[in-house]
Amino acid sequence: MRQNQIWAPWRMEYIAGEDRDTPGESGGTPFCFICRAGESDDDRRHWVVARFPQSLVILNRYPYNNGHILVATGRHIGRWESLTREERIEIGEVIALCMELLQSTLRPEGVNAGVNIGTVAGAGLPDHLHWHIVPRWSGDTNFMPVIADAKIIPQSLEAVWCLFREKLPALRGRYGL
Repeated sequence: MRQNQIWAPWRMEYIAGEDRDTPGESGGTPFCFICRAGESDDDRRHWVVARFPQSLVILNRYPYNNGHILVATGRHIGRWESLTREERIEIGEVIALCMELLQSTLRPEGVNAGVNIGTVAGAGLPDHLHWHIVPRWSGDTNFMPVIADAKIIPQSLEAVWCLFREKLPALRGRYGL
């Protein structure tokens, strides 16, 4: 019997621990992957789809589904009530923009959107607020996660990143961003 293989080489960074927080250069405070992305000029390396004055949009490096987006605060804060009014307004607009971006590119049949605040609520990065926006399609879950403990993502991060970066400029103006 031939065994099928699913290749996901990008996961090796995570398994090997290469994507964990590393100490920052200013004051020794650990910087998270979102802060590193925000501080870097290399959008492709960090999968930054867009930057805004008080937030940024990043592809989830370990997506639940194809096109899984993170909308993150620009500041390293972990509490909703710590957001300024301007940050709350901008993040709301950025989330709406991301919903339209998903609809115009990947055409999902639905979307899961949410934020996990605190470790017990499921936040893998509890000290930096970020919203998950996950496109969904009928049939996007199947037996693979149950039988093989594997999720099949049909498109590379590179392909999704390029698609989003190409489409985003035309949509940005509608949101005043």
